[in-house]
Amino acid sequence: MSTLAQGSVEGGNPLVNIGIFTLFVIITLVIVFRASRNTKTASDYYAAGRSFSGPQNGTAIAGDYLSAASFLGIAGAIAVYGYDGFLYSIGFLVAWLVALLLVAELLRNTGKFTMGDVLAFRMRQRPVRAAAATSTLAVSFFYLLAQMAGAGGLVSLLLGVEGDVGQSIVIGVVGIVMIIYVLVGGMKGTTWVQIIKAGLLIAGTAVMTVWVLGKYGLNLSELLGSASEAAGGNDALLNPGERYGESGTTQLDFLSLGIALVLGTAGLPHVLMRFYTVPTSKEARRSVVWAISWIGLFYLFTLVLGYGAAALVGTETINNAPGGENAAAPLLALELGGPVLLGFIAAVAFATILAVVAGLTITASASFAHDVYANVIKKGNVDSKTTEVKVARITACVIGAVAIIGGILAKEQNVAFLVALAFAVAASANLPTILYSLFWKRFNTRGALWSIYGGLTTTIVLIVFSPAVSGSDSAMIPGADFSWFPLSNPGLVSIPVSFLLGIIGTLSSKEHLEEKHKEMEVRSLTGAGAEKATTH
Repeated sequence: MSTLAQGSVEGGNPLVNIGIFTLFVIITLVIVFRASRNTKTASDYYAAGRSFSGPQNGTAIAGDYLSAASFLGIAGAIAVYGYDGFLYSIGFLVAWLVALLLVAELLRNTGKFTMGDVLAFRMRQRPVRAAAATSTLAVSFFYLLAQMAGAGGLVSLLLGVEGDVGQSIVIGVVGIVMIIYVLVGGMKGTTWVQIIKAGLLIAGTAVMTVWVLGKYGLNLSELLGSASEAAGGNDALLNPGERYGESGTTQLDFLSLGIALVLGTAGLPHVLMRFYTVPTSKEARRSVVWAISWIGLFYLFTLVLGYGAAALVGTETINNAPGGENAAAPLLALELGGPVLLGFIAAVAFATILAVVAGLTITASASFAHDVYANVIKKGNVDSKTTEVKVARITACVIGAVAIIGGILAKEQNVAFLVALAFAVAASANLPTILYSLFWKRFNTRGALWSIYGGLTTTIVLIVFSPAVSGSDSAMIPGADFSWFPLSNPGLVSIPVSFLLGIIGTLSSKEHLEEKHKEMEVRSLTGAGAEKATTH
């Protein structure tokens, strides 16, 4: 089967793959340059001048959210683990209900550009903004790792680049193009890239889905049966437990993963920042409805793509291919439509990575420039039209360099799993603080700091000493073993710890901010005084 895997990879045409991808980059760069002509103020750079409609922003959110983890990682997880792999899709989709019901409209009404704006509205600005920026950078780093790892795996599949040096060069190229998007286009250019990418991704997966179902008479049961038979029969891939059923620990790991996925979305800084690009709270709500529609449709497609890959390509072939699980969707495209379809799907996957890392980078750079530089270091005495945006662009370059290095180190990991770690950090460090700020009158600065720093520290420590990093065959550092925490995803422990620390920190402080909370409550519910398309 190893020979078959290598042969399948070589069935593609690298020139076609690179040609289609290069065409996408050229077209999007032209759009980014055109969009950049109107980027003059901080509001333009960070929030696209709040000029996007709900449907446009919802499509961009879908483009932001449907990352390499969704396309490559989840399809691969379903192909290899079946039912257990599809749980990723369910978790990622259900998470949007939390974002819609608890966060989207209230956040849009309360903040300006970043999560730090929301927290600083009713608390001591400098320490809270510094904490929010630290958390944002941490989440963005883990998410960027996943996207860069996806880039390395994809290239090894498409070009037969199996050496570390070749993959590392490609990861570097992806990082450089992403930095250009952010430096030139700001949020407006990045948003248009995400809208185009979302359209391509959903169209491409729709074509593959219909194609796969067509091979089985448009009968999903036939497809599932064929996938099960190809994986060894006895309902393999159809029942739960293929990945998370071997022991009590793996079942706890699944519970931890599920909690992190469902609660993490509402704390992802690059998703939260998208709510500021619309002019009204009504458009923020419409954004989420459109996003849920596109994302739900896509995740239904992943079910067919994953089982289709298992049936038509084979799980053993997928595991033996360069990129492992992440190769399932491209190998299925090659099986269905040959080099041309593979080239298109590969270009879409590259575009997916580029668009998401651009969104992450602009979020992280905005958080540093707006929260740390402008409001902590300069205490608000800064020219947002020039200096603050300049600092954001410099920060984008630094973050891009860090992402490239991190992606090179993590290129063998399953990208869906890496994103799950980012969700755990977001759910632990960000979500408790956001919810307490919006809904708990007594909440104060110490509670926010304990919740953010405590949740962040707990999550990172548990990740470092988990089987994800050492002590297992699939660990980031396979040769070492310093793991003592049994779960690969720390959400089951770190999220409750963060909520608890927020309560303890608040109650142990004599600071009372109830009056500010009343003002914040009125503003968050009505939109009165919310930030318009200006920087003041």
